[in-house]
Amino acid sequence: MLTNITFLKGLVIHATDGELGTVDQFYFDDETWAIRYLTVETGGWLGGREVLISPISVLRADWPGKRLDVALTKKQVQNSPDINTHQPVSRQHEAEYNRYYGYPYYWGGPYMWGPAYCPSGLAIPTIPSREARAGRTYDESTDSHLRSTEAITGYHVESTDGEIGHVDGFVIDDEAWAIRYIEVATRNWLPGKKVLVSPAWIEQVSWQESKVSVALSRETIKSAPEYLLSRPITRKYEDQLHVHYGRPPYWLHEAEHKSSFSLSGV
Repeated sequence: MLTNITFLKGLVIHATDGELGTVDQFYFDDETWAIRYLTVETGGWLGGREVLISPISVLRADWPGKRLDVALTKKQVQNSPDINTHQPVSRQHEAEYNRYYGYPYYWGGPYMWGPAYCPSGLAIPTIPSREARAGRTYDESTDSHLRSTEAITGYHVESTDGEIGHVDGFVIDDEAWAIRYIEVATRNWLPGKKVLVSPAWIEQVSWQESKVSVALSRETIKSAPEYLLSRPITRKYEDQLHVHYGRPPYWLHEAEHKSSFSLSGV
């Protein structure tokens, strides 16, 4: 299911033995655009401490009830590694976090979630292979590619022939926990209209200049199907979007990955 990230903020996180807190923001991988962590405001029971929750732990999303059920206990979360969510999360921090919860490294495989296509495929802890253990020092020493969705919101968006607006939001897939589209708020030449652009069409993100460059012309985006927050994103709308942009849909590419994933017996 696709949903705007706006609807995830403030969702109540329910552990197996009670409420953990509410969703605040999200860390995504700037290579795959997968949502790697949710930051959760725990409130009074942890003295205001913010914690990271991985989509690997999510059991169910109850949109009408505005809650996420996770396969964690409050004690697990209380004793989890203390990571400052106001600072960049390093690969070393991630490795410590994954070891604590018994999760395999998502950066150690061919799919969006490493050895699995979706985070739910990593929910059952696995025993690291000898190769994985041998490569652990290297894996943990590489740079993390995590970025905050809050930090990139407001970035200027550049088309091939000029500026088109700014990043105003994100549309995510709650199965793969991936950002499927960036919500672009246009201005001046397109008053009030919002459109969606796939991360796959981004040529470059300049973190220094706070700018996102897309391989699309201004006219192409100008005539794109309008995006309305109040309108559910259907597959019909997505089809129209990809036909308009002349780009293959992500689900065809990922169907091939799912097929190879199944055939491999993983």
